[in-house]
Amino acid sequence: MKQLARLSPEEVRQTARTTLAFYDRFAEAFWHGTQDHDVSQNRAALLDHIAGDRPYSILDFGCGPGRDLAAFRDLGHKAVGLDGAERFVEMARRQTGCEVWHQNFLDLRLPSERFDGIFANAALFHIPSQELPRILGQLWETLKPNGILFSSNPRGHNQEGWQDHRYGSFYTFETWRELLTNAQFQEVTHYYRPPGKPRQQQPWLATVWRKAIA
Repeated sequence: MKQLARLSPEEVRQTARTTLAFYDRFAEAFWHGTQDHDVSQNRAALLDHIAGDRPYSILDFGCGPGRDLAAFRDLGHKAVGLDGAERFVEMARRQTGCEVWHQNFLDLRLPSERFDGIFANAALFHIPSQELPRILGQLWETLKPNGILFSSNPRGHNQEGWQDHRYGSFYTFETWRELLTNAQFQEVTHYYRPPGKPRQQQPWLATVWRKAIA
């Protein structure tokens, strides 16, 4: 790992190619290893802060094999998945019956003001730091006014680099807050996971943000 650094355009593209190749290769193992993870706290953190009447239009950003996509569907919401790994997209479509978009995080094609909420669970940290402001702007644009963005990322000390053939950026809460605030999001709340553990045993930072309209 290294401190946040500037990557060349080719190096940026390589972060996506290699990371997605990893997930495509280990898609089945990833599904079996994560399908029973309890992230209901995170789903509730998104849904509880969306204003208006249900059902909501939800984008599961980085939906993987579809665990949370299915949960949103079962709650009656209009859930759409998005992932860059082809195997994950196939699995999510098959297991949920939901619409799932095959899109690289670095090359998004999102409709304007479509979603009440975005659920980005263990996804945004794969984006190189220099590209993140652009991607956050696209997420802001695809939310309806006053829509909610939930994100959960492994926290760190403002480092990024390769781990096990996956690229990741690991921020302090202060840096993450600055990035989201600069992208015109308004902070709602944050917490650390897993719940009930000492802080040093809570590697995940969960945050909730609103698309505030002046």
